Amino acid sequence: MPFLLRYSRLIDTLNARLGHSLPWLILFAVLVAAGNALVRRIFQLSSNALLEIQWYLFAAVFLLGAGHALLGNAHVRIDILSARLSPRARNWIDVFGIVFFLIPFCLILILMSWPLAVNAWASGEMSQNAGGLVRWPVWLLLPMGFGLLLLQALSELIKRIAFLRGLGGDPLSAHRAQ
Repeated sequence: MPFLLRYSRLIDTLNARLGHSLPWLILFAVLVAAGNALVRRIFQLSSNALLEIQWYLFAAVFLLGAGHALLGNAHVRIDILSARLSPRARNWIDVFGIVFFLIPFCLILILMSWPLAVNAWASGEMSQNAGGLVRWPVWLLLPMGFGLLLLQALSELIKRIAFLRGLGGDPLSAHRAQ
C-alpha cells in the first residue's frame, strides 16, 4: 500500500500542477476573443481561426482540468445527503462510484476517442470553415483529458481504500486542491 500511496501522490501532483496552469489558457482565450472583437469592430475583419482557437482553448481547460476538479473534490456531489453519512459510508460510496461508473466511463471514452484523434491526424482533417484550423489537436484532447481523469480516479480510489483500511486520513474531510 505505501507504493500505491506514493503513486497516488505523483498523480495528484501531476493534476495539481496542470490544474494550476490552466488559468493561463483562459487568459489567452479572453485575449484572443477581445483581440478578435476589436479587429472585427475597427477593421471589419474576422477570422474563423481565431474563433476556433477560443473553442480549442475552452475544450483544453474543460478536459484537462477534470482530473484537477476530482482532486479538489470540486465535482458534483449531493452534499445534503452525503453530509448525513459517516466518513466510512461516504468513502464506500465513492469507491463504488469510482469502480463501477467513473473508471469504466473514462475507459470507454478513451477507447472511443483515440481512433478519432488518430484518424484526424492521418487524414489531415481541417475545419469546414474557411480559414479554419486542423482538427487533430482538439480531438487529441479527448483521450488526454479522460486519461488524466482516469489517473486521478485511480489515485482517489487508492486514497479511499487506504482510509477504509486505517492507513490514511479521510480524503473527503477537506478541500484538497493543491
